[in-house]
Amino acid sequence: MNRRWTLASSVAGAVVVALDGTVLTVAQPRLQRDLGATFAEVQWTSTGYLVAVASLLVFAGRLGDRYGHRRAFALGMLGFGAVSAAIGLAPGVEWVIGLRAVQGVFGALLQPATLGMLRVAFPAELLARPLAVRTAAIGLAAAAGPLVGGALVTHLGWRAVFFVNVLPALVFGLPALLRPERTPPGDARTALDIPGAALLTLTLACLVDALSAGAVNRSSALFLAATGAALLVRHERRTARPLLPPGLVGSRAVGAGLGVLVAVSASLFGTLFVATYVLQRGLGLDPLVSALRSLPLAALMVVSAALCPVLLRRFGTRGTTAVAATVLALGVLVLSRAGSVPVFGCGFALLGAGFGTVMVAATHAIVSAAEPAVAGVAGGLQQTVLNVGPALGVAGASALLDAGTGPALLVLAAVAGLAVPAAWALSGRGRVASVTPVAEDHLPDGVPARR
Repeated sequence: MNRRWTLASSVAGAVVVALDGTVLTVAQPRLQRDLGATFAEVQWTSTGYLVAVASLLVFAGRLGDRYGHRRAFALGMLGFGAVSAAIGLAPGVEWVIGLRAVQGVFGALLQPATLGMLRVAFPAELLARPLAVRTAAIGLAAAAGPLVGGALVTHLGWRAVFFVNVLPALVFGLPALLRPERTPPGDARTALDIPGAALLTLTLACLVDALSAGAVNRSSALFLAATGAALLVRHERRTARPLLPPGLVGSRAVGAGLGVLVAVSASLFGTLFVATYVLQRGLGLDPLVSALRSLPLAALMVVSAALCPVLLRRFGTRGTTAVAATVLALGVLVLSRAGSVPVFGCGFALLGAGFGTVMVAATHAIVSAAEPAVAGVAGGLQQTVLNVGPALGVAGASALLDAGTGPALLVLAAVAGLAVPAAWALSGRGRVASVTPVAEDHLPDGVPARR
C-alpha cells in the first residue's frame, strides 16, 4: 500500500469517525421520538460509545504495533461499518445503546491505526503534510456533519445517518484487509501487558463516565478512576514490559504535546457548549442558524491546518504551538463579549485558526517523537486526550454556567492559556521537510525512504 493510499485511508478513517459523531447529534431528537426513548437513554447512545472508545484506544494502538496498523485499520473500519448498518436496523433504543458500545470498540481499533499507518509510512520529517491533510479533512467533516445529518434525517429518517458509514468502510477496509502487510515494527516482541491494559481501561472508562452528562454516580466513578490510576502507575513501574513504554510516556515532547491537546480541546469544546447555549437560549436562534454562525470555525480550521507545515518550518513547533494556543484563547475572550454577527464570526474564526494549527503541530510532535514500533500507542494516547479533553471541558462549562456565560468563558480562556507554557516544553524546531511533494511519496511498501 503506497503512501498516497495510506494517507487516503487515514483520512477516510478519521472522517468516518468525525462525521458519525456530528450527524448523530442531529439525529438524536428524531431517534428519541421514533423509538419512544427517554432523554437519559438518548444520552447513552453517545455516552456508551464514548466510554468504550476512550477506554480502549491505547490498548488498540498496542495491538496495531504488534499485529500491524493496516490490519487493525481494516478490522476497525469494516467492523465500524458493519455495526453502523446493524444500528440502522435496530428495533429499539436498547439495541442502539448496546450496538453503539460495540461500535466504540471498533472505533478504538480504527483511530490509532490512522496515525500509526502514517508514522510507519512517512519518516518524521515528512509527517507534517499528511497530518495537515488529515486535520483539514476532520475540519471539513465537522462543518459538513450537521448539514449532512440534517438533510438525511429530514428526508430519510435517523437510520440513514448510520448507513452512510457502510460504503467508505468497504471501499477502504477491504483493500487494507486483503493486501499482505510487512512484518510490523514491533512484531511478536511487542508486549501486550494485559493487566496494564485492564487497569487503563478501568481508569479511563470510569473517568469518562464521571465526566459525561448521563453519569449516575459521579463520585463513585471518580473514586474508581483514581484507584485504577494509582494501581496502573504501580503496575507499570514494576512490570518488565509495560503497556506504556517509559521512553514514550517519559518523553518531554510527548508529555508536552498531550498536555497542550488536553488544554485546547477542553477549552474549545467547553466554549462551544457555552456558545450554543448563548446562541439558542440567549439569542433565541434555531439550531440551523446557530450552526451557520459557527461555520467560520470549521473554515479557519481547514485553512490553518493546511498552512501549519509552513509555519512549523518557519517558526518551529514551540513557537507555532504557543502562538496558536494564544489565538484560541483570544477567540474565547472575543466570544465572551460577543453580541453581534461580526463579533461572533471573529470569535469562531479565531477558535478555528488556533485549534487547527495546534492539532497539527502537537500531533506532529507526539507522533514524530515515537519510534515506529510504538506508533500505535502514541496514536492511542493522542486520541485518548482528544476524547477526555472535550469531556472535561463540557463538564466544567456545565458547572460554570450557574455563574453566567461571561465568567464561564473567561475560565475557559484561561484553560486555553495553560497550553502556552506547555508548548514551550516542545522542541524548538522539529524535523519538518518542505511541503513540496517528493519522489519518496510514491514509494510502495517495503522500499525504504531516504533519510
